[in-house]
Amino acid sequence: MIRVAQWKYERERMVKEQIIPRGVEDVRVIEAMTAVPRHLFVDTSYQHQAYNDYPLPIGHGQTISQPYMVAAMTELLELKGTEKVLEIGTGSGYQTAILAFLCDRVYSIERISALTTQVRQTLKRLGLKNANLMVGDGSIGWAEYAPYDGIIVTAGAPEIPNALIAQLAEKGRLVIPVGDEFSQILNVVKKHKGRIYRQEHFGCTFVPLVGKEGWDK
Repeated sequence: MIRVAQWKYERERMVKEQIIPRGVEDVRVIEAMTAVPRHLFVDTSYQHQAYNDYPLPIGHGQTISQPYMVAAMTELLELKGTEKVLEIGTGSGYQTAILAFLCDRVYSIERISALTTQVRQTLKRLGLKNANLMVGDGSIGWAEYAPYDGIIVTAGAPEIPNALIAQLAEKGRLVIPVGDEFSQILNVVKKHKGRIYRQEHFGCTFVPLVGKEGWDK
């Protein structure tokens, strides 16, 4: 059985070997990646691989993203601690926990109810109380609590959903993988004085964003 000190060492190793050398510089993101126990967001049979540099299955055809991808996408949001953030694709809840560590409030949507139930239990175990979870179609966002200072999409979209652009606050940032069902380019969308600015970053591979403004499955 791995002890608490060993898990802490594994997290620190992950950050030093995978996160920082690949260009992640935001001190707060680094602190969050060091603090949040990724092994609690995967099945016990995969816990020994939790801090390795690759995605892992979480059931229902879904995965937990590789640590570097979580850190890189989070850094692109440029969070200062006061923001309201919308997450599309709760999945394992690991990204949710990182966001909860870094912003004021997180609203996260997942289409698979069993995953949402599991994430609620894990977040409660960690004492994170600033994340609201909902089962639904993430491609159309969560209009009830809009606008959002940041929106992060952890699934690949064929195009940037208009609903998410509409729910983005002035000076807000939307981080989303856009492409086909097998590979995407990570995009950052910024809203300034009502205008939309879009910048492409690097290639990535995510499960498809399923929904009204995503892939119709």
